[in-house]
Amino acid sequence: MATTSTETSVRREVEVAVPVERAFTVFTEQFDLIKPREHNMLTVPIAETVFEARVGGTVYDRGEDGSVCRWARVLAFEPPHRFVISWDITPQWQIETDPDRTSEVEVRFVATGPNQTRVHLEHRHLDRHGDGWEIERDSVAGDEGWPLYLRRFADLAAGT
Repeated sequence: MATTSTETSVRREVEVAVPVERAFTVFTEQFDLIKPREHNMLTVPIAETVFEARVGGTVYDRGEDGSVCRWARVLAFEPPHRFVISWDITPQWQIETDPDRTSEVEVRFVATGPNQTRVHLEHRHLDRHGDGWEIERDSVAGDEGWPLYLRRFADLAAGT
């Protein structure tokens, strides 16, 4: 029996054994090591992924040939507790230029002890993407989506 989900958000979390400040810094300053290179909308290999750590900044991939693909905007940046970025990628994995048709990713960092941080990720408003949004939701929720990013983050935070 098939089931249909109308949930418009994806929520995941991970706990890491580092102080909240370190967790936030690793996620934002080492995002280049968290985002897999194969998650690429450029026509050339990615040389780096840049997270501009300020409201109004962007998240973008720079290709080995210097080309740039800006795929997110920094909407909130509140170290060491949270940041919010837009998700400017359509269900067809193209850049969305209409801000009203983009979703949001909020990542919150909550200290659960002096050297322990719980990281909550919520990718919300996926239905704003229009037709096919459920496929996009299922993709970012799948093993190669946000769970992969959080595993890579946890490995970096642990120093492995």
